Amino acid sequence: MQCNVGKAERIIRVVIGAGIVSLAVIGPRTPWAWLGLVPLFTGLIGWCPAYRLLKLSTYDDKQ
Repeated sequence: MQCNVGKAERIIRVVIGAGIVSLAVIGPRTPWAWLGLVPLFTGLIGWCPAYRLLKLSTYDDKQ
């Protein structure tokens, strides 16, 4: 897996993903909040399968 998510986007994904997952734990406890695991994990590993399919990348080799 080649990294295709840039540093700034990774930080944003982790923060948003953790915020959404927290809704499943402490918020209104909706099962839909578990979808927050998708941006959380893609932010942590730096690879997005949707970007791969669409041949997109925000990763800069100079980082």
